[in-house]
Amino acid sequence: MTELKADDLAWSVGGARILDGVDLHARAGEVLGVLGPNGAGKTSLLRILAGLRRPDRGTVELGGISLRTMARRRVAQQLAIVEQSPEAHAEITVDEAVALGRSPHRGTFSAMTGSDRVAIDRALELTGMAGFRSRSWRTLSGGEQQRAQLARALAQQPEIVVLDEPTNHLDIRYQLDVLTLLRQLDLTVITALHDLNLAARFCDQLAVLDRGRVVAAGPPEDVFTTELIRAVYAVETVIEPSPHTGTLSVTYLAPSERSGASRDVSV
Repeated sequence: MTELKADDLAWSVGGARILDGVDLHARAGEVLGVLGPNGAGKTSLLRILAGLRRPDRGTVELGGISLRTMARRRVAQQLAIVEQSPEAHAEITVDEAVALGRSPHRGTFSAMTGSDRVAIDRALELTGMAGFRSRSWRTLSGGEQQRAQLARALAQQPEIVVLDEPTNHLDIRYQLDVLTLLRQLDLTVITALHDLNLAARFCDQLAVLDRGRVVAAGPPEDVFTTELIRAVYAVETVIEPSPHTGTLSVTYLAPSERSGASRDVSV
């Protein structure tokens, strides 16, 4: 397993500072949840961590090596990303879409090997998509596309997986299935989440973003306080251990006032 570290990341677009001085440490084998309101910079941060964007300042290290010095193919052999909006694959099947995850491990014109097929079959089984393998991508629901995207990432056989709202479009059962699966896999996981209760239940560590800065980081029991949620989300809450799961449970009471509310945009 591999860890990922970010140091002093900054990134701007159109003269607006989106990320500013972000430090992050995803420990090997743990699930790190990235939280924050809309416009906090979560998606921008994840794309920088995956090497899809270059920061204006700061560094990202994958297993102690700077992403800037690594070839894209080598990064893709170790790190997979599942983005929030499932990629359109036109007329290909689910099986063909998931097979794209094997690209970093194959030559440009190489034929599929037995090990490629094993990786694809396992990814489809793990995500509950084996029965959909012959279906056209276009016929899938949003949730099915999301699970197929996760299957493609797992077929990559990465050591780190970065996910932007992996429970987006999923019904409650599959939200639980996906997050349980991510905890069980022998991977380092970095995932953006909106649901604070799911984050408390399934994440080992949390990093809370607000206006492009990390305002709190650590295990859920240290990060989640009524004061933090009031300051970041402008909501009054009660936070207490769940008698059913043993993890923290956040009950939302009412909106509260805070100065300088976060921008309600996605970046």
